[in-house]
Amino acid sequence: MTATDRSIELVNAAAQAAADRLGHDIIAYDVSDVLSITDAFLLASAPNDRQVKSIVDEIEERLQKELGVKPVRREGDRDARWILLDYVDIVIHVQHSEERVFYALERLWKDCPELPLPEDAVKTRGKAQEHAELTGTAGDADGELS
Repeated sequence: MTATDRSIELVNAAAQAAADRLGHDIIAYDVSDVLSITDAFLLASAPNDRQVKSIVDEIEERLQKELGVKPVRREGDRDARWILLDYVDIVIHVQHSEERVFYALERLWKDCPELPLPEDAVKTRGKAQEHAELTGTAGDADGELS
């Protein structure tokens, strides 16, 4: 089984919204073969809590406005370090850059096919590392943040 066209449409709209709000390292995986609860995961990160919340708000607004969908669940608002939006067909994780490195969700889903994303979203790859180097928070040689 592969992600449905509707799931891919949601992922692309959400990825573009995250890129428009300067999200970092946006990536999506087709998890439909390994999970029965959803088709795809979208991951994005930001260097601070306020930006995490801004990205999530933009995704939610854009998906409601353009595609007429609301999340069935939104978790993590209080700390805004890792906010999850569950749209049933897709699950969106927007994490603070430090949480993104620590939890490394990409490692969990590395065997799943990566979904193509809009060019603006693809261009965000490596932005977290660039930001870390500019702010002096870069970690070890593996590119992990400290």
